[in-house]
Amino acid sequence: MSLSVIIPAYNEAARLGETLPIVFDYMNRHVTGSEIIVVDDGSEDDTARVAEESFASSNASGARLIRIEPNRGKGHAVRTGLLAARNSIALFTDADLSTPITETPKLIRPIQRGECDLTFGSRALDRSLIGVHQPWRREQGGRVFNLIVKLATGLPFWDTQCGFKAFNMSVCRPVIEAGAIDRFGFDVELLYVAHLAGLNLREIPVRWDHRTGTLDASGNYARDSLRMIQEVQTIRQRVRRGLYDSAIASARTAFLVAAQERERELHHSAQPQAPSDGRRRKEMAVKQ
Repeated sequence: MSLSVIIPAYNEAARLGETLPIVFDYMNRHVTGSEIIVVDDGSEDDTARVAEESFASSNASGARLIRIEPNRGKGHAVRTGLLAARNSIALFTDADLSTPITETPKLIRPIQRGECDLTFGSRALDRSLIGVHQPWRREQGGRVFNLIVKLATGLPFWDTQCGFKAFNMSVCRPVIEAGAIDRFGFDVELLYVAHLAGLNLREIPVRWDHRTGTLDASGNYARDSLRMIQEVQTIRQRVRRGLYDSAIASARTAFLVAAQERERELHHSAQPQAPSDGRRRKEMAVKQ
């Protein structure tokens, strides 16, 4: 399996030194041909230095750093990393590893089997998998936001915001390229446009633990929530204006091409294989 792992990072110097070695170790043991991309989104601390030192100390030959100046937002950082990915499947995960990297197979295997084009972790489908919950106000606010998303978009999902998503890049690239939401509403945009394109999406329950970090330190959850709701309105307006139509058409074409390729592979694997020369000689000797 070839996999690109994208880690968006904003002021994560205090955390990356701990979490990056965990990612490197897992990839080295379980994934061949992987690459890890840390996207430093205009950090004001030593995020870039810590990332590069972690690369060096872990001998992570498949790791690289992308720096964005100035800060553009998590959505822009994720989009930049995904579009820089070199492998056929890409996954993004938050720098704090709220969802452990060991949950990766849950998202990757359905894509490998050709069942899904985009898979994403969910904290809502099995709450017994949540070890440490968010503060009550924030958790309830997340539920209200996801209800608003369902009503506004018709998406049949219960958690669009978990920072653990995987993509079949050959199919999802047009959807990612069309992204216009740079901050926390970008997840909704990705899922909504992919849904409109008719791609196979799957919400998958994953383990999750709340980590205290930059979002808590921002100190204005109400403001951030209002901004996310405004971004959902922006996404709906862009859909009505046809601004995603080209991406939707391209993703549908890529989806059909991928489906045809899978059909050919299945048909080929079902065909009886011609015996090798050595096997033919043995069969002839038995008949004689």
